[in-house]
Parts: sequence; structure tokens; C-alpha cells
Amino acid sequence: MRLIDRILPHGTNYDFIRHRLIAFGITAILIVGSLTAIAVKGFNFGIDFAGGILIEAQSTTGPADLHTMRQALGNLGLGEVSLQEFGTSGRDVMIRVQRQDGDEKLQMAALGKVKATLGEGFTYRRVEIVGPKVGGELVRDGVLAVLLSLLAIALYVWFRFEWQFGVGALISTFHDVITTFGLFAITGMEFNLTTVAAVLTIAGYSVNDTVVEYDRVRENLRKYKTMSLYDLLNLSINETLARTILTVSTVFVTVLALLFFGGEVLHGFSVAMLWGLIIGTYSSVYVAMPMLVYFNLRTGKDRALDEEAAEPAP
Repeated sequence: MRLIDRILPHGTNYDFIRHRLIAFGITAILIVGSLTAIAVKGFNFGIDFAGGILIEAQSTTGPADLHTMRQALGNLGLGEVSLQEFGTSGRDVMIRVQRQDGDEKLQMAALGKVKATLGEGFTYRRVEIVGPKVGGELVRDGVLAVLLSLLAIALYVWFRFEWQFGVGALISTFHDVITTFGLFAITGMEFNLTTVAAVLTIAGYSVNDTVVEYDRVRENLRKYKTMSLYDLLNLSINETLARTILTVSTVFVTVLALLFFGGEVLHGFSVAMLWGLIIGTYSSVYVAMPMLVYFNLRTGKDRALDEEAAEPAP
């Protein structure tokens, strides 16, 4: 017997649509909470967007002494300087220095002060300097990329199915994207270009899951012409449930590996992906599918009656 058959017996007929009002309430709370957190708290923009200096340093003499490093770098007069240890050796340190007022020469001068203060006991694996103009352009381009991806997804689903499916997929994907933004606003995790990549990946994953379920709905509309829309949606979800569980489980294990072994650079991406897997699966079942109930989607019986009415009288 396959593992999936043990977890999910054949012929499962759970009534998902019955809980649609509770799910809509949860969805409303998540969206409102996320928008409120974004408006009130905002994002902890990384160097990519805020500008400044990012340094990945590795101690060559043993574990790094963060306390001593903070005191030394804090006395340089460079503004906010944050240090964060990453990796398992205790020798790797991520150093962030706020953007200096002035041109690129002043940024390079600040970088030189940091290196001189740390001395010869460190090697530098990565150094990034981002100016305010570049950071502003990246913010604009990131927002534009997310908006265009949502629009393209809605147009694709609308073209492939019907307008009800397109609107449902758009609302579901918008829900996933906004709640992911809210997660970063609430937790204060660094928001950078890697996070934008994660958001776009989440949008693609979510719409893929939604399209699979919508495709089964379309098949069942032709197959079960007398079945009510309520029962047909439940049937479609249950028929695709095994595929959903297998897909989510496989990707979840992969992303967990990234989270634990991918290092500090991929931490935000991994957290966003884990959240996206959970919220994307939830929205496909409890947002995208129940929406069809309220969009007056015609059943197979309705379509047959329309075809009979369109036929010329003998």
C-alpha cells in the first residue's frame, strides 16, 4: 500500500466548502492584520533597498568576539552598525553599516574604517555597497514585478477558464502575497531582493495549485451535469487532495533543508517559502474554491439548458 493511501484513504469525502465562512473570516483577519502591520510598522529594508554597506567577514583566529567588535565599530561614528553571527562555526559575522551622507567616496571611506578596525584577523567573503538611488529603483522595480505577476496570473487563468476562475485566482494569490509581506512587517525580518524572489515564487506556486483544482472543477462540470455546485467543488478538492499533500510535503522538506543549511543569506527566502507553502495551500482550498460559489458559476445542468434554449425550434 502506498504511503499516501495510508494517510489519505481512497474515496475521502471531506466537506471543505462547509467551512467557507470561517475561512473567509480568517482570511479577512490575515489581510487586515498584514496591511495594518505594513502601514504602521513598515519593513526592515535590507541593504538592497535602504542603501548602505553589507560585509560578510570571517575570523581567521577562532570564534568571533561580537561584543568587542560591536564596541570597536560603534566608536567609529558611522551611525547604526549591526553585527549578526551566522553559520555553525562561530567565525562568520554579517556586518551592516547604515548609508553615509555623501557620495560613493564616503561609503568607501567608511568601508576602509571598518576593515582597519577589524584588523588582519578577518577575511572578507562578500562586500556590497548600495546607494540611495539604486535602492529606490530596486524598491520600485520589486513592486512593479509583483504587480505585473499578479496581473499576468489573473489574465492567464481568465483566458484558460472563465472570468469567475480568473477573479478567484487573483484574490487567492493576492491573499498569499499580502500575508507574506505582513509576515515580514510583523517579525521585522530583513526585506531584500531575495524576499522579492520568494514572493514571486510563492505566487507561482499558489496559482499552480489553484489551476490544478480549477481544472478538475472544469472536468467535473462536464462529467456530472446534475450535481450541485457545492457538491462538485467538494468532490474536486477531495480528488486533488492527494496530489496537493504530496507536492507540499516534497517542497516543504526541500525548503527546510535550505532553512537549516542555507546560511544567513537564504534565511529570509526559506522562511517566506515555508509560510507560502502553508498559506498557498490554504488559499487554494478555502479562498479560491469557495469564491466560485458566490460568482454564480454555471453548473453542467445550467450549461445544458442554455444549449437547449439556443437550439432553433423544429
